[in-house]
Amino acid sequence: MNRLHIVAAIILSPNKKEIFITKRHKDAHKGGYWEFPGGKVELNETTEQAMIRELFEEIGIEVTDLFHFEHLEYDYPEKSLKFDFFAVTAFRNAPYGKEGQKGEWVSIKSLKDYTFPEANIPILEKVMSLYV
Repeated sequence: MNRLHIVAAIILSPNKKEIFITKRHKDAHKGGYWEFPGGKVELNETTEQAMIRELFEEIGIEVTDLFHFEHLEYDYPEKSLKFDFFAVTAFRNAPYGKEGQKGEWVSIKSLKDYTFPEANIPILEKVMSLYV
């Protein structure tokens, strides 16, 4: 099975106490779960380019500062994924669900109260250990 390459963003508020998360559409894989916004890396695109493009398309922000946060691979029974997570520390425009998805700023402390796909659990734990 080919691994689908995904980028996802940990979008930090200026005080690094909140993160912007979005809810997956009901008809998507893991629909109804919360996620770090992002999407697929396209052919001939770097992970950074993909991250910047996906965030503009999905939540309307223009990234001005980001750094690589974590790489991981995860196998669901129905698909294999390769993730590159980026921390986004500066951007222009207010994020919103540009594709009709719900999006909200949540305190890092409260992330444990949201249901994320299993592949995101190690990232949630790392974020909470670093920023709480």
